[in-house]
Amino acid sequence: MFGKISDTWELMGSSWEVIKKDKELLIFPLVSLIACLLVFASFAIPIVNSGALDRIDEQTLNDPGVWATTFMFYFCNYFIIIFFNTALITCATIRFNGGDPTLADGFRGAMRRFHSIFGWALVSATVGMILRMIEERSEKVGTIITSILGMIWTAVSFLVIPVMVVEDKSPLQALKESTVLLKKTWGEQLVSNFSFGLVYFLLGLPGYLLIGFGVFMFSSSIVLAVSLIAIAVIYLIIVGLINFAQQSIFQAALYFYAKDGRMPEAAGDLFDASALSNAYSAK
Repeated sequence: MFGKISDTWELMGSSWEVIKKDKELLIFPLVSLIACLLVFASFAIPIVNSGALDRIDEQTLNDPGVWATTFMFYFCNYFIIIFFNTALITCATIRFNGGDPTLADGFRGAMRRFHSIFGWALVSATVGMILRMIEERSEKVGTIITSILGMIWTAVSFLVIPVMVVEDKSPLQALKESTVLLKKTWGEQLVSNFSFGLVYFLLGLPGYLLIGFGVFMFSSSIVLAVSLIAIAVIYLIIVGLINFAQQSIFQAALYFYAKDGRMPEAAGDLFDASALSNAYSAK
């Protein structure tokens, strides 16, 4: 287990090397974040202005219109995240194959797969809604069940986007292929998710501490408090953008090695063969 974590951290370093070569890749998660915030505002502002929040009760939450609105919110956010993840993974595959990707390459790759992105966003939003409904039925038991089902869904769908990008398959075909590749990579997926989560939790600690200190300072200096919180938010956003980019690059690398047992020859200087071999051995 600790050996796998070590290998995964090494592969995270390899993903960082790709970002250093193509710093413009960070634009994709940045635009994705901005777009998701705009979507949130487009749903939240009308709801707040209508006074609907003041009339929330058990019956309101079970209204079909509320569920329909929630589904649309899920779909819009999933579509944005999947679109920009597709663009980023498109650039990563170009780099792995010896090319020098540009932002235009990423956007073109995502637009070419617009229908697949739309379909996968529908599938993801549907699964998200089903998990939400299960959780709503029984708060305690539902939370446990949705956590387990969510973990399984994350594992089986982990390689869907790389499959769509490289093999140009439909969302359901890509899900089937991702499930097949899961048999080779499930252990590494779980360990990689743990490693990425742990590293970025630790990297985020200074930001959380600054926010806490800023809140504490409100009573003595509002200017200082706001400044500290602003710095913390900017720091956490930067950490989050790098996390998004690294995980997408890692997904692409995982797909190539799981599919062919090796990375493309041009990517040999980016990813250590022994780390990949140790990390992706068949389970």
